[in-house]
Amino acid sequence: MALLNVSLCTKIPPKPHLSITKPSLSIPHLPSLSFSHCDKPQHQALIPNKQLVEDFAKTGFLAILSVSLFFTDPALAFKGGGPYGSEVTRGQDLTGKDFSGRTLIKQDFKTSILRQANFKGAKLLGASFFDADLTGADLSDADLRSADFSLANVTKANLSNANLEGALATGNTSFRGSNITGADFTDVPLREDQREYLCKFADGVNPTTGNATRDTLLCN
Repeated sequence: MALLNVSLCTKIPPKPHLSITKPSLSIPHLPSLSFSHCDKPQHQALIPNKQLVEDFAKTGFLAILSVSLFFTDPALAFKGGGPYGSEVTRGQDLTGKDFSGRTLIKQDFKTSILRQANFKGAKLLGASFFDADLTGADLSDADLRSADFSLANVTKANLSNANLEGALATGNTSFRGSNITGADFTDVPLREDQREYLCKFADGVNPTTGNATRDTLLCN
């Protein structure tokens, strides 16, 4: 019976027992036969392939990394790039933020809230403040040449000694209550009602260009 079990396990047909001349042969030793041929494949099946484990681990790591990047804060995901510097400033609430003295050429502040923000002495050539809220912002001594203030709210802002040469101020841009002493408005396309309003209290000379504020506003 033990001989039969070995044959089935190893899948090797048992050799027929043809000897009839030695009836004294005993089979008590048969149960002690080694079953290594059966045990080895079963044992190997339980041990994962090392390369397979490494591949699986790498795949899992990449999957986790992809998910983490997908759910990254949008402000970080789109940080930097283009001509707008290293910060995301478009469509942001930047109330009271300090940008004083910084170089922010062509920085994009479109539709941002910039109330009481500090831009004193900042270089903002070509920066866009399209539809932004600059109420109470400090833009004194700032280089605002060719900046875009279209539809912006620039009420009660400090524009003293700012250089706005060639800046855009189309649409409903408002400078109501702003300090424009020494500001240079050369070639700024202001609405006539805004021009007349600013001319009522325009004064001073821009320290950078040497132009009188009233002259740049074409005041009578």
